[in-house]
Amino acid sequence: MKHIARKRFGQHFLSDGAIIDAIVREIAPTPADAMVEIGPGLAALTQPLVERLGRLTVVELDRDLAKRLREHPLLHVVESDVLKVDFTALAQTLVQAGQKLRIVGNLPYNISSPILFHLLDHVDVVQDQHFMLQKEVIDRMVARPSTSDYGRLSVMLQWRYAMENILFVGPECFDPPPRVDSAVVRMVPHAQPAALNRNTLERLVQVAFSQRRKLLRHTLGKWLEEQQFAGQFDVQRRAEEVPVDEYVALAHQLT
Repeated sequence: MKHIARKRFGQHFLSDGAIIDAIVREIAPTPADAMVEIGPGLAALTQPLVERLGRLTVVELDRDLAKRLREHPLLHVVESDVLKVDFTALAQTLVQAGQKLRIVGNLPYNISSPILFHLLDHVDVVQDQHFMLQKEVIDRMVARPSTSDYGRLSVMLQWRYAMENILFVGPECFDPPPRVDSAVVRMVPHAQPAALNRNTLERLVQVAFSQRRKLLRHTLGKWLEEQQFAGQFDVQRRAEEVPVDEYVALAHQLT
């Protein structure tokens, strides 16, 4: 029976064979990999992945799709909201000594940012991530300072990952087609990220970009005074003009 896409789950199923092949080439799965796919849907990407891997763990919220996926002998199905999955605990059951998880997926566009922040909690057990997302979101993830796309998402993710937009995917590649362009991003955790309190970085970046058109002295400057910050930081700039490493350095001083 044909599965009807459910809007509440943000379901758009990848259907273009050439794009699927291109994504698999970029992921380059090998039988030694411990891989988890988020949102396998109708298994368009799942099938070519498991053929190369020999086994694959998938996270699927839709009960009907999860039931269908369980019929595949080489799949381990975790029926759950991805935001409730403990990927660190999952890694302990999947990886061998010295291994880390490889995570892939066509993420639901309506909750893509919460998923990315949830995965930040588990980045220490991750080798890499390849995600299909709304192109607009990926533009923000990889944005450089002094551009309109540069913001909170850019800073928080670039602190922890090296990222690149590796593939454009048009609406016609899905069934049903979304109303936006999509793309695929590669995310590789930095081997030695700056040590800091993540909550501190999140808070200062949130404050900085709360009024992005104003100079930082009106927002972050006042917040730093409240924190009794005694160091040096140029607040005669707008939030989008400050590079990631300066935000990170400031968070480190406040930690």
